[in-house]
Amino acid sequence: MSETTHDGSVAVSAPPSPDDGLSAADLAAKYGLAVSGARPGLVEYVRQLWGRRHFILAFSQAKLTAQYSQAKLGQLWQVATPLLNAAVYFLIFGLILQADRGMGIKVYIPFLVTGVFVFTFTQSSVMAGVRAISGNLGLVRALHFPRASLPISFSLQQLQQLLFSMLVLFCVTIGFGSYPSLKWLAILPILALQFLFNMGLAMIMARLGSKTPDLAQLMPFVLRTWMYASGVMFSIPLMLEDRDLPVWITDVLQWNPAAIYMDLMRWALIDGYEWDVNLPPFAWLVAVGWAVLVAASGFVYFWKAEERYGRG
Repeated sequence: MSETTHDGSVAVSAPPSPDDGLSAADLAAKYGLAVSGARPGLVEYVRQLWGRRHFILAFSQAKLTAQYSQAKLGQLWQVATPLLNAAVYFLIFGLILQADRGMGIKVYIPFLVTGVFVFTFTQSSVMAGVRAISGNLGLVRALHFPRASLPISFSLQQLQQLLFSMLVLFCVTIGFGSYPSLKWLAILPILALQFLFNMGLAMIMARLGSKTPDLAQLMPFVLRTWMYASGVMFSIPLMLEDRDLPVWITDVLQWNPAAIYMDLMRWALIDGYEWDVNLPPFAWLVAVGWAVLVAASGFVYFWKAEERYGRG
């Protein structure tokens, strides 16, 4: 196509583009383009996570190593912190308030230490989940990877920390007369179920915390209330047996997930901690239900906001 200019010369204009009149969506479809950072399908997302499994493990190990790198005792604080908490709770609840309710010291001290260690596993996973996205915005904005890698990695970090603590827990239980038995084999499925529950909860908190950083300031109060309601320092059925309260209150307290996982671990580890007295009916079924429900719903809830993480 040509036209004459004001000075008499002939100018040749470019022919019309075949893309003229096409919308942005039409152009993307024509040339096979996709939105940068778009959320993949759920199955594809799981496949991408599996492809990042080495990163998830390495990141959790690096975080665990760096956690106490500035302290002189280093990794010993992984064990010392929950042990010191257990000592304080024993002083207040065991000696002063006598919350053991007649258990005897050989049962109550392993009972208390187990409760502190197991609840700390969930508590730390929740707090790490709250900061998983908001505390790693530089990484989120610089690299493209499935964002669920972060809360999963932080949950795995807390699991590794608990495994170190379990060695001390074994020493405490044996020192107070509870020796290894076939029940100890139940420790592995209990830890697996609690890890699934913690991971799902961490992903829920990661999505909430990514938009509301102040949640990190609120959660310690929520977690402290949850701890007192879960029987970390006392047996729920023994503490409430002489109270004129509706039965459903005891059931709700015993069936909450933190109490379920603590009591299953106590039953597995401690001789004299009887199932019929201290655990609710269908405790294993409830533990599996909590793990599957929270892990699945937490994963889907986090995945649905995948493309929004790190975007202002």
